[in-house]
Amino acid sequence: MKIGISIKIDVSKIDKARLFKGEKGNYLDLTTFIDTDEAGQYGDHGFISQSVTKDERAQGINGNILGNCKVFFTEGTQQAPPPQQAPQQQQYAQQAPPQNQQQPVQQQQNSGVFPEDDIPF
Repeated sequence: MKIGISIKIDVSKIDKARLFKGEKGNYLDLTTFIDTDEAGQYGDHGFISQSVTKDERAQGINGNILGNCKVFFTEGTQQAPPPQQAPQQQQYAQQAPPQNQQQPVQQQQNSGVFPEDDIPF
């Protein structure tokens, strides 16, 4: 099965001590848990966190939660099942317009949004 996932992370929350040098660049191990059957309160299907070692997990240490992910494509469809709607907040007068999630997958790839020179570390 093929699944397309959109990921958003807050790079300011990265524990830079966990960055490591690899053969072709600098890397960061991340972990995600995804529930394709049910969307969260804000339409997300999971979260992204920094990976920790087995010993750290045994000590109760968790990786920083950096952001969330949303399934936008599943094999045979162009978009994920409709997300649950967040409760309406009366204090906000305006809401963001809905995003068009029906763009072909090929257009969403390689958008050039994250050129290597823009990474702040």
